Formats: sequence, structure tokens, C-alpha cells
Amino acid sequence: MKTSSLLEEPRTLIDELLEEQQRLTPVERFAKRKDDGNLPSQSRYYRDLIPLSKPEKGQQYAFGVDMDRCTGCKACVSACHSLNGLDEDEAWRDTGLILGDLESVAYQQTVTTACHHCVEPGCMEGCPVQAYEKEEDTGIVRHLDDQCIGCQYCVLKCPYDVPKYSKVRGIVRKCDMCHGRLSVGEAPACVQACPSGAITIRIVNKEEVVASIQPEDTLLPGAYRSSYTKPTTVYTTRHIIPENAHASDRDSLQMQPAHWPLVWMLVLTQMSAGLVIAGVLLNGVGPMVFSSIGWIVAAVAFVVLNVGLGASTMHLGRPLGAWRAFLGLRTSWMSREILAFGLFAGVSGGFAVCAGWGRLVALVPTLGVLEKVVDPASMAGVTGMVAACVGILSVFCSGMIYVDTHRVLWRAKNTFVRFGGATLLLGASASAAILACGVAAGKSELMNAAPIAGVATLVIRTFFFVWEVSWLKAAAKEGHPDYVSVRLTWAFCKHLVVARRVLFFGSTVFGIAAIASPGAMGAGCAVVSFLMTFAAQVMERYLYFTTVVAYRMPGFVFPKKIAAH
Repeated sequence: MKTSSLLEEPRTLIDELLEEQQRLTPVERFAKRKDDGNLPSQSRYYRDLIPLSKPEKGQQYAFGVDMDRCTGCKACVSACHSLNGLDEDEAWRDTGLILGDLESVAYQQTVTTACHHCVEPGCMEGCPVQAYEKEEDTGIVRHLDDQCIGCQYCVLKCPYDVPKYSKVRGIVRKCDMCHGRLSVGEAPACVQACPSGAITIRIVNKEEVVASIQPEDTLLPGAYRSSYTKPTTVYTTRHIIPENAHASDRDSLQMQPAHWPLVWMLVLTQMSAGLVIAGVLLNGVGPMVFSSIGWIVAAVAFVVLNVGLGASTMHLGRPLGAWRAFLGLRTSWMSREILAFGLFAGVSGGFAVCAGWGRLVALVPTLGVLEKVVDPASMAGVTGMVAACVGILSVFCSGMIYVDTHRVLWRAKNTFVRFGGATLLLGASASAAILACGVAAGKSELMNAAPIAGVATLVIRTFFFVWEVSWLKAAAKEGHPDYVSVRLTWAFCKHLVVARRVLFFGSTVFGIAAIASPGAMGAGCAVVSFLMTFAAQVMERYLYFTTVVAYRMPGFVFPKKIAAH
């Protein structure tokens, strides 16, 4: 009864004001604080640099940069670093320099750059675990730290070098336009810190942004074409930008990370796919050959595959979260690769079991009970064909991971020739060594198959050697798409090119010796030939990662490993 009487009491002014406060929009609350004089003390410096209303449907926030006001003082870089608590070597905003000349008058322009909160973010589309989201109401592309597994694929996908990997945390982080500050009407750190007001927040229409971008448009001279991710940042200037304007770092050579876990993963998984293909071909040669050595080829393929997949987890900052990789199947080639290799591991294991079924039953007689339901040995051919197809699909998905980054060296032609060549060469070379060892062990039924495998290896190796030499020669000419990559190769990795050629000739000589000398000597030569071939492929994959030209915003001065030519 007492409670009821209290509820029936008249509403006070305080009650009305509290209810009104709940109904106020963020813009109205900001305006009220302004009228009441309760704005932050620094608001007079930035309140005209941010919108007074939130984006409407079809709109989003975007950075605006007045290039004429940017002095390159890096106050924005310092403020971003301090207020976001970044690591010592981490930066979400950079400053760069553009150079050129207009009618013999030198042109120089400093620029400040950060995340462009693209309409179609490459980072978000490539993420296998959906650790990115583009907010519907603001358009801000935010990174979800708790979801990230540290695969760093977004770093490869972004053409503006925006996501930054933190080794300490094992995740990627990036600019979120100081989302928390904007939500309460306060300017992002970079906007508030800029002493000349060069950085602003504006509202843009997403459809208009997309419609205004022509195929070869770029944000700035030296930046990647905007048609890829549809960036929303608007750079303005009252001056004419010369046609020959270019990034100040255009002629600097910068080696990229080797990504060693990925080097081993790609070489080993492609070797596994090649071995499975070789196993299927051996099954086609005849039942005697396959029953004698096919199970070893299939078992080695399965073991090598799992070692390669295990190595790939070393590239992840948070490997325990890799099980979520299926979340990105709709857009991410990395998700598709992980799924494909998971299937490949299963079917290649089935192939190994079917190929060696007789020996498994001899070791564990109780397994013979399964033959009352199905005969695994008779299914070796079918499982081998399925495994080979899934293996080829897996290698294709691996290739598409890099093709989809739009980096020139990693374009489809280069990537699939290299990956396909490694698959065939390593599979042929490894199977030739296994067959040669079988002959040395007294398996006379392999006498004809071993030389065929050896000759196939020689042909494949020679073909791809000639292709690589031709590519290096053609790309050494200015104007070729891979000109800079070849310059990087000769500037920093000439010793590897020489080593690969030595390994080619050495593996060829030992391969010929293995064909000509069946027996223990031939087996030893075949194994040495394979080891040389494997080493050469590891070097090739290292060059594939380190000599690629990575896109970024123009004019950033690299802190290390620069070679000006």
C-alpha cells in the first residue's frame, strides 16, 4: 500500500528533465552542452572540424585532408600514438611526401594518411574470422581485437598499409577514427591535435563515392587505384598537382617480410599434392608397382602435408582461434584454403590407408573385420583420384590468397606457374627418390617406373628453370610489371639466384646419375637430387614473399633496408 501511494505522487520537474534527457539525440546533447558552456576546454579548436549530425542512411564518416594546410609536423601521428596507447614501433597514422615539378618549378607536398574507411574494405573481405566490421550507421571500419587470430592477411589485402601487426599482442590493430570520441561529439585525436586544421571529419554519400571513382583514379600520386576498395578520404588542394608528381620513396627498394612459416607451409603442402598425383599415376602404371611402393608415396604425402599445416600455425598470433576460420568462407580465400586443406588432410589420409591396407591388416589383424563391409584396398584408386583433385583445389586456393591481394608480382600468371611448378616438380622429384630407393631395396618391379619418374623430373625441372631465367631477363627491362621486384632480387638476393642455379645444375647432374645407375648409388643420387630441388624451392618461395612490391600511401620514409638506385 505504501508503494502504491508513492507511485501516485505527482511528477516533479526533475522527473521531467530526466525523461527529456533520455530522449535527446547525441547531436542535441552536444548542442545542449555547448549552450551550457560544458564543452571540453579544447573544443573551440576542433568543433568546426567535425559534423554536428550523424550520417544518414547511405552516408558515412570520412576523413578530409586539406593538403595546403598540412605541414608534415607529425602532431597527428604523436596524438594518435599517445591517445590510442600504441606500441613503441606502432603507428596508425603516417606522414609522407610527394615530389614533382610544374613548368620547371619544383613541387613538394606533405601528406598525412590513415585508414580510409573504404566502402568495400579489402581488409574486411579478406579476414577469415570476420574480425572486421563496417558500422552501418557511421561507415567506420572497426577491427575486433578479440576475434583476430593474427593471420595478418588483412595486412596483405590492404593497399594502403593501414592494419598494423602487434607482435606483443599477436593481433592486428588499426585506426577506428577514434570511434569512442566521435560518439560523444569529440574530435578524433589527429583532428584535435593538428595545429593547422588540415584534418577534418566529414560526411560523404557512399553511392556518390563509388560513382565518382574512375578505373585508374588514385587518392594521391603513388597510391594504388581507388577502384579496388573505394576509399572515402578526400584530399583537397587549391594548387595544381603536376602530372609527374610521385611519392618521394618511389625509387627506394624495400624488402618485405619473409613469412617463414608460410614459406614452409606452401612448399610442403604443394609437395604433398604432387606426391598424391604421383601416387595416382603409379596406380595407373600397374597393380604390382602400386602395391609395392604406392603406400609409401601416399604415406609420405600425408605426413608432409600435416607438417606443412602445422608450420602454418606458427604464422598465427593466436593459433587457438583458428577454428573460427570458416566464418569468412563467403569472401575470404584464406578461409577457403583452410577448408580445402582440411578436406585434403582427410582424403589423403584415406588414400594412404587404402594404399597400405594389406600391411595395416598384417600389423593389426582385427582390422580385417572391416572387409566384411567394404574392401579399402579396392578403393585406393578412387580415394587417390579424389585426394589428387582436392589437393589441386587446395593449391589453387593457396594461389588465390596472394592473387587476391592485387600485388603485381603475385598476379595469377606468376603465382600459378610458380605454385603449379613446385607441385609437379617436388612431387616428381620426391617420388623418383622413393622409387630409386625401392629399386635399391631389391624391388625389381620398380625397374621401369624409377627411370620414368627420373626423366619426368628432369623435364619439369628444366622447363621451369628456363621459364624463370626468361622471366628474370624480361622483367629486368624498365616498364615491365615486375621491374622493381627484379631490382630487389638483384640488389638484395643475388646470392640466392646464383645458389638456385647451382642447385639446378647439381640436381640435374645427380638426377641423371640416378637414372644411369640403378641400385644403391642411384638411390643416393636420387635422394641428393631431391634435397637440392627442395632447397631451391624454399629459396624460390622466400623470394616470392620478400621481393613483392607492397602497396602503401605515398612518400613514407622507410626506417631500414633502403637501396636507392
